[in-house]
Amino acid sequence: MGERSNVPGKVIPLVTARTLNAPQALSAGGLSSVRAAAAVLDPRQRRLHDLRISVTDKCNFRCTYCMPKDVFGPGYKFLPHDALLSFEEITRFAKISAELGVEKLRLTGGEPTLRRNLPTLIGMLSQLRTPTGKPLDLTLTTNGSTLVKQAKALKDAGLQRITVSLDSMDDAVFRAMNDVDFPVADVLRGIDAALAAGLTPVKVNMVVKRGVNDHTVVEMAKHFKGTGVVVRFIEFMDVGATNGWRMDDVMPSRDVVAAIHAVTPLVAVDPHYVGEVAERWRYADAGHGGGEIGVISSVTQAFCSTCSRARLSTDGKIYTCLFADHGVDFRALLRDGSTDDDIAALLAGLWQVRTDRYSEIRTADTAKLRKVEMSYIGG
Repeated sequence: MGERSNVPGKVIPLVTARTLNAPQALSAGGLSSVRAAAAVLDPRQRRLHDLRISVTDKCNFRCTYCMPKDVFGPGYKFLPHDALLSFEEITRFAKISAELGVEKLRLTGGEPTLRRNLPTLIGMLSQLRTPTGKPLDLTLTTNGSTLVKQAKALKDAGLQRITVSLDSMDDAVFRAMNDVDFPVADVLRGIDAALAAGLTPVKVNMVVKRGVNDHTVVEMAKHFKGTGVVVRFIEFMDVGATNGWRMDDVMPSRDVVAAIHAVTPLVAVDPHYVGEVAERWRYADAGHGGGEIGVISSVTQAFCSTCSRARLSTDGKIYTCLFADHGVDFRALLRDGSTDDDIAALLAGLWQVRTDRYSEIRTADTAKLRKVEMSYIGG
């Protein structure tokens, strides 16, 4: 399942616009070889494989671990419309990324289904191909609030799979965590709509925060066992600078697995691919096709060594780590007449000098540093 150990030692700064100064573009010859191999590697031999695309910084929830209401309140200024990448700009950047080896696109937010005419973008992205002619893996993460109305249109446009965030089956707990009094029942109806539309396998993400919703972990697992829906339990992370993260609030994934295993035995499963973030466990009493859970352990079992994800922000900056403090601006290149080769050379050059390993070197002090908000670049 890849290297998942915390590595003490000297802090290695994240790659940012400041550390790169003027980010170095790959030479023409280097770009040609990268395109020929359809792979670009960083110094730790991590391949650029996944591109997460934030299509809006807005959300209709105010989850306490992501967009707390005391920060993202009525007076908060979101990005103006002209700052957002257009569908054409997003598609162009995704096409260039695919030429460099990206095979998976995940649309995120904020809440991506709030972006007007989202099926149009999905239709455009669904036409993209890898250098060998394969369609890209096209998926989306959502809070599920609009899926009853949108699931079929998203599928018809070309979306393949979907992940829904749901932090508890306990209605009172969930309403308190989303902080807009949104009920569990409405998210469940959205999940049913996604299943009916064929956006499968549907995955459910539950962020586990000790003392808040950790007592509902087993209930979540039991509810979806045998349904074909895969629940993934995510350790509470120090993303951004507004969620009040403390190590004491983290319920380690090993404790999540132990709690579920005590009720319904689990068996470890190999990852689908190198770099998969979720450690997989299947239910021992249900056979190989009887369902599974996953745990994402960014805090206690760092998986930086196999991270293959770049993140494109709503306004066109590339972040090479979820915990970065600065991104590199590509919107200017998309709008100033730069060629695809110019953009590809900069992206490949940026990735080739990437040294991110934040979760391996996280300390109480680094956790306090200001980092980009998750609502700005997606999860």
